Amino acid sequence: MAKAIPKKGSHGRIGSRKSIRKVPKGVIYIQASFNNTIVTVTDVRGRVVSWSYVGTCGFRGIRRGTPFAAQTAAASAIRVVVDQGMQRAEVMIKGPGLGRDATIRAIRRSGQADTIGIAMRRALLGEIE
Repeated sequence: MAKAIPKKGSHGRIGSRKSIRKVPKGVIYIQASFNNTIVTVTDVRGRVVSWSYVGTCGFRGIRRGTPFAAQTAAASAIRVVVDQGMQRAEVMIKGPGLGRDATIRAIRRSGQADTIGIAMRRALLGEIE
């Protein structure tokens, strides 16, 4: 008997599954605790575009709470959104950790995203000052 001929395109995917969105303006959320720093970048509507935390950058144990680790996580998250065309961003900071100032410095040092405003959120009450 003859072998069945597979249908064209049934086994392989053509193109990428992820679609790259153009995000000209967004919000950068920084959650800095004493043990970790989480950086989340969203568009204006609140949809997550990129995120990074210190653990994904290779830091483990006590090194996760350092300012250098927070700076690395911020640079990693911003690198993705700059490639998607982000030019302006608001920064929302939450928590008492050491990485708060280091992440702001990393965002400004990237030079690509202009920070229009920085708001400090109280860690206990969740209000904006």
